[in-house]
Amino acid sequence: MAAREGALEKSVSADDSAVQFRNQILAEGSNAQTVDGEHHDERPAAKRARSSYDKNAGQAGGNGEFCSTPTAADAAGAMDRLDFSSLKRYSQDTLDYPRRRATIACEICRSRKSRCDGVKPKCKLCSELGADCVYREPGIKLDAGDKLILEQLARIEGLLHSTLTGTSPASANAGPISPATSNTASDDFHSKRLSNINLSTTPGAALNGVGTWSANISTIPKQHTTPALHLLQWPVIKTLVSRQCDPQVLVQMEISREPLNLSQHYPLDFSNINAYTSAFFERANVWYAVVNPYAWMQYYRSAAAQSFRAGAESCVVLLVLALGEAAFSGVSISRLPHGQTPPGMSFFAAAWNILPNVMIQNSVPCAQCHILAAAYLMYIVRPLEAWNMLCNASIKQQLLLSSPHTIPPQLKELTERVYWNTLMMESDLLAELDLPHSGIAQFEESMRLPRSFPFDVSSSPGEDPPGSDDLWYFLAEIALRRLLNRVSHLIYSVAHKRSATFSIASLEPVAAELDFQLSQWYEGLPTPVKFPRERLQARDQIQTVLRLRYFACRTIIFRPYIQAVLSDESLAMEPGVQDACRKCLEACVRQLEYITAHHEGHLPYLWQGALSIMSQALLLMAATLSAPLSALLPPAHQMDVIIAETVAEVERMGHLAPSLRLCAEILREAEQRRQMLIKRPQR
Repeated sequence: MAAREGALEKSVSADDSAVQFRNQILAEGSNAQTVDGEHHDERPAAKRARSSYDKNAGQAGGNGEFCSTPTAADAAGAMDRLDFSSLKRYSQDTLDYPRRRATIACEICRSRKSRCDGVKPKCKLCSELGADCVYREPGIKLDAGDKLILEQLARIEGLLHSTLTGTSPASANAGPISPATSNTASDDFHSKRLSNINLSTTPGAALNGVGTWSANISTIPKQHTTPALHLLQWPVIKTLVSRQCDPQVLVQMEISREPLNLSQHYPLDFSNINAYTSAFFERANVWYAVVNPYAWMQYYRSAAAQSFRAGAESCVVLLVLALGEAAFSGVSISRLPHGQTPPGMSFFAAAWNILPNVMIQNSVPCAQCHILAAAYLMYIVRPLEAWNMLCNASIKQQLLLSSPHTIPPQLKELTERVYWNTLMMESDLLAELDLPHSGIAQFEESMRLPRSFPFDVSSSPGEDPPGSDDLWYFLAEIALRRLLNRVSHLIYSVAHKRSATFSIASLEPVAAELDFQLSQWYEGLPTPVKFPRERLQARDQIQTVLRLRYFACRTIIFRPYIQAVLSDESLAMEPGVQDACRKCLEACVRQLEYITAHHEGHLPYLWQGALSIMSQALLLMAATLSAPLSALLPPAHQMDVIIAETVAEVERMGHLAPSLRLCAEILREAEQRRQMLIKRPQR
């Protein structure tokens, strides 16, 4: 226990010590330690602990558990009948979480390299020494890994605009943002992005108001051919799939599916509230970074004051518990028995009863509620319902961002995180479903990247946050999503493909540049999230998801070359075309090699991942029927195993949504027909 408590004392802040480690950071991608092949972040991990209520119950001879069993929660106002009295007892106790070291240290403590308790006007050490206690200006600090990603993003953005637009942005020659010298790397990067935009945007490309925006290649185009079902238009794949699937079929199937029933009885169990909270900040918030761990107790107390029945704070707390229970279960929803209630559904149903009142309010916490609701809906594979939540969040944000003075200063960072979540989640859905755009993308070029939430020990004295504020994955995902959107714009937009100048020859410099940007993105990843590109399994869920996204991006960059060779096999004789096909097929194989790992990243990526692997599987099936392309693949028996495992994995997901059931049926038929074609005697 002493060793564990000692480990929990460790923390890291982006102060002057970053100067000493800058060269090491640039070489390794992170200042984090790796022990026995396992990454250990120096910031304290959340400690799952029992509240004083639990402890007292245990001392009294009880089992320390409490279970509230309310009556059925339905749309007619079941919240009034729920028994929240026991949960309020938790709010009267202090939840036990590990203490976090102050991120703002005085000059004396900095010089002595000793811990500073951050107390103002004088910290404990300065009081004992009788010294003047001087604090620097309270900027929001970034960990070294966060700053490294921002540095890479600034350089990549400059390269993109200089290469693809034919301009010479100032940032291209200005050098990278130094994580050692810049205390506001996000602001510096934001300025560089704006300078790039100003140089590459004509005066006539101004914003056109809510719901419309100027051309921006980092947002997904309104019409594009990226979706998986567009592969069914390829002649070779048409021979494998008998059904005619319009690209709109997925939307139509999701519209006609049975509505989510939230009026049935969902008993609320608060006995594991600490475990669910810790699990959320350890395993769920890493994907979305949308809940401030340092403000959690303020949310919790506000919700308790409302008996968890009304207000945005109550809604946020219940949704955190819903996602926390899903994360705590440790089981992908695709592995649950058919008909079993998904983990967290009771808390989600309780939050759903609050949402109607939240929906008609326009505030940052209300938009935050919609993001968390969309996250849970994606977890239970309800993409269209999630899109509805995102549209509501988008409308609220557009109203707020159109009048930024209405946003309280203390909510500025949360506003930015809610914005990026909305944009990324909407982009994921628009990449596969033909849905209306909400208009949130119009603010993308002027939106600053997220920074760390400020931590002030004086705001919650004696209370420890339930987890840390990790931004590595979130920042990396923002950059990759923007790159995926650029690919859709530059290669798959309908307007671009109809252009008279579009050809394989004209595609070569664009594909090469986009592939270079993808490589730069990978090289800039800090060690904790840097997955292996070789034939090795990723270490954890974060690496698994980023690995899938990376290879999916590389596949669609070079996919037009496969289509071209399937139409004219003589093109494969050209070295450049053959090399591009090899890169595409290799990325497909890498994405499908450890297919069962897809369920490891179940919270953010199951539905999108299933459609992506269907696309890659169809691509590989078609390639095995082409002599020049099959020569670039692993041996035939290995391909049979990879494809068979992929079909089986998608079939296991088929019961989760009509769209996934269709994917499973398409893959099953395609593989059966492929085997028949392969075994057919050659004439």
